[in-house]
Amino acid sequence: MRLLLVRHGQSEWNAARRLQGQADIGLSELGRAQADMLRPVIEAITPCRVVSSDLKRVRETGDRLGVSAPRLTQDLREIDVGDWTGRAIEDIQANDDEAYQGWRAGTHVPPGGESWASFTDRVTAVIEQECRTPCRDLLVVCHGGVIRALLQRYIGLHPSHIIPVAPASLSALRLGKDTSARLELFNYRPDNLDFGAPD
Repeated sequence: MRLLLVRHGQSEWNAARRLQGQADIGLSELGRAQADMLRPVIEAITPCRVVSSDLKRVRETGDRLGVSAPRLTQDLREIDVGDWTGRAIEDIQANDDEAYQGWRAGTHVPPGGESWASFTDRVTAVIEQECRTPCRDLLVVCHGGVIRALLQRYIGLHPSHIIPVAPASLSALRLGKDTSARLELFNYRPDNLDFGAPD
């Protein structure tokens, strides 16, 4: 089974460089345009079914991709960043850059936040459930952290070795019955490459 992993388009808080975690923030104008640009790619693949985070920025992305009847779940929400929710990234870095870099690497938990291990277990459980009824191309519309967690779980790519997942980008993982999972595509966007994606 192939996992088609799509991060939501740029949100209003991505544009303002604020951490959002599980805050329910909508897409920016650019984010809507990014999702629209990816739509023909997803339509050409014709996913067998769709599972999605229930947060607004992801639901809006799915709508703009033209997906119908996605299974919405809280378990595909972004990692909970606790007291860092809504804070400007540059303020967090100015206050404690080591803590911020540790969080990016999956080794630091913000006050009141969710650990990387718990987060990874949570999102992987959704995929394992989907694998019980395998299909060729499963579309997973979600968050950057979710994609990074799945890359760690299935191919051993630690978050400290992954650049941020670009908004409205497509990554693909091939899960085999008797073979190791393989990364087929990472951070593909039909318009341009994005090496400076927001957290």
